[in-house]
Amino acid sequence: MTDKQANNVAINWYPGHMAKARRQMEEQLKLVDIVIELRDARIPEASANPILAELSKNKRVLIILNKADLADPEKNKQWKQHFENCLISDSISDNLTKNVVNEVKRILSDKLEKAKARGIRKKTLRAMVVGIPNVGKSTFINNIVKKKVAKAENRPGVTKSLQWIRINEDVELLDTPGVLWPKIENQSDARLLALLGSINDDILDKQELVSFGLHLLKDKYPGLIHERYAVDENGDDLIQKIGKARLCLSSDGEVDMAKTVDAILKDIRSNKIGRITWQDA
Repeated sequence: MTDKQANNVAINWYPGHMAKARRQMEEQLKLVDIVIELRDARIPEASANPILAELSKNKRVLIILNKADLADPEKNKQWKQHFENCLISDSISDNLTKNVVNEVKRILSDKLEKAKARGIRKKTLRAMVVGIPNVGKSTFINNIVKKKVAKAENRPGVTKSLQWIRINEDVELLDTPGVLWPKIENQSDARLLALLGSINDDILDKQELVSFGLHLLKDKYPGLIHERYAVDENGDDLIQKIGKARLCLSSDGEVDMAKTVDAILKDIRSNKIGRITWQDA
């Protein structure tokens, strides 16, 4: 399958709760001092929502490259240097709370100094946590506050309302639902979002999506497909080859394409093929 063929069917997903969440976030922005935007470290550009950029244009922003433990370590370093205010996170680090609070206070040091000059000895900073679906916001927040305050599942669209969460006397967080945008113009980005689970699988052509992912993987990390599946990476029949190698066969001995596609997609999303960053800084 060629890149041109891969872009034939447009992928977009913008259910009603996202539009509602966007309106609520816009209303609450005046109450916060900083926006903490979580992005997927494996796709730092594709996971940047232009709606969030527009909403937060008058606010300071801290970018968290989340799920960094699933991404290429060297490219994590490159992407961290690419952004002005950025932290690398796997959402489970013991130092996450300290690192995030310290970075928020650093970015807002001028605001803290002004508060101190007015006689406010202890100012609580407020941060809105935003990001696309399934970027790991709930796990991130639960680890920061050291208890389960946000529902976390490995699928998009779980959080559907806003809630305030207090970290400590220094910082409060406003948790928000994962939000995409009404029309994803860059369909390569849309496919990367879908490939890593930020778009509902029910609307996708998963075979086309996996074919896209395998061909991109072959270009960016030659040898990894062979290492995982013991197949020749050349040619356009990679799914067939992997299905035969893994004995994903139907009763008539033919490759069960649906079963094979689901297995490969699961491998990609669960890091079984390797630590992969799909976009370069």
